[in-house]
Parts: sequence; structure tokens; C-alpha cells
Amino acid sequence: MAYLQPLHPTVPLTAFNRGKASKIFADVKKSGVTVVLKNNEPECVLLSPEDYNALIERVYDAELLRTAEERLKNYTPENTIPFEEVAAKNGIDLAALPKEDIDLE
Repeated sequence: MAYLQPLHPTVPLTAFNRGKASKIFADVKKSGVTVVLKNNEPECVLLSPEDYNALIERVYDAELLRTAEERLKNYTPENTIPFEEVAAKNGIDLAALPKEDIDLE
């Protein structure tokens, strides 16, 4: 297993036992990330909520991209259904939709 190189701020696990958790969490909010060390080895990574959400969003976007690429491998225009047909089958009146919401080109 590859170990995380401590390029980010680090804090020993024992600091939590010494009542420094509030300061550590405040530092994480400022820096975005802190690596927690146990026996001088990375044990876990603390992320700010903003950095965590950004990371999760990037993972989600990567999964969507992979899904889209897989689907495009089997794409053939003759196997697609025109948007107008889908709208008609679902009772959607295209004329009633705002023009900026419809881009069929």
C-alpha cells in the first residue's frame, strides 16, 4: 500500500489526547487538510468540509464521465429516439416550454 507523503500539515495522534482537538480542527478549517500521524506514519487525513465536498464532487464527476464514455462506445444515431418523440410520448408540449429551455441543435 502506498503511503501518503506528508506534504500537508501533520499532527500526531497524541495531540488529540492532550486536549488540542479544537485547535487542530481550527487549523484544518484554515489549511483545508491535515495528516494525522500514528507512530510517525500517516494514519488518516482530516479534511475541511469544503475540501471534502469538492473531493466527493470530483469523484462523482469522474464516475459520470466514465459512464458517459461507456455509453458512447455503443452509440449509433439510428438507435436513438428523437427528443420530439420522447416529449410527445410523455405529454410534453414543446411549444409551451420557454424557448431557452429547448435547444434541439
